[in-house]
Amino acid sequence: MKGPAKKTDPLVERLRAVLSDEQVTEQRMFGGVCFMLGGNMVAGTLRGELLARVGKEANAAALQKPHARQMEMSRPAPGYIIVANAGTDRDEDLRAWVALAVAYVKTLPPKVK
Repeated sequence: MKGPAKKTDPLVERLRAVLSDEQVTEQRMFGGVCFMLGGNMVAGTLRGELLARVGKEANAAALQKPHARQMEMSRPAPGYIIVANAGTDRDEDLRAWVALAVAYVKTLPPKVK
């Protein structure tokens, strides 16, 4: 007998839809799901919120946006922004964050496995 089906995070589903035109793969990271482009993390979920990779150069400007804060694990991680759900509730806001992350990650060389 199988246990209860695991509920899919609605933000993961929304990210899949927003990234459907990109050649992304999914990887479990940080206790959530991250989307990878060329082996580099673009965006994902962290404790139910959006994690967007914007790059160090865009970090300060991204932090000025509503509902954005610096990602911190054991220390601050410049280039990675967490956006509270209030900042991604509207599809156009989520698309804008993802577009910023995709644009940055496309400047990086692909990682070779």
